[in-house]
Amino acid sequence: MDALCPVCGQPMSWISGHFHCDTCQTSYTQTALCPDCQQPLQELKACGAVDYFCQNGHGMISKKRVIFTCSLYSEE
Repeated sequence: MDALCPVCGQPMSWISGHFHCDTCQTSYTQTALCPDCQQPLQELKACGAVDYFCQNGHGMISKKRVIFTCSLYSEE
């Protein structure tokens, strides 16, 4: 599954922990949100698997239900 640029719709590359669009020359971070409360999810990684947990009372969230959003990447 390719990550598409929210501006131009072209596929983006994964570079040093963020997405980069070569067409727009813009970088983005991706955030996983809970589908029930729209708050950021905690990402749990183990043995190559990635799971998501809502710390606001909704527990484990299926990858199929996670809402992914893009925001501009800034090096701070």
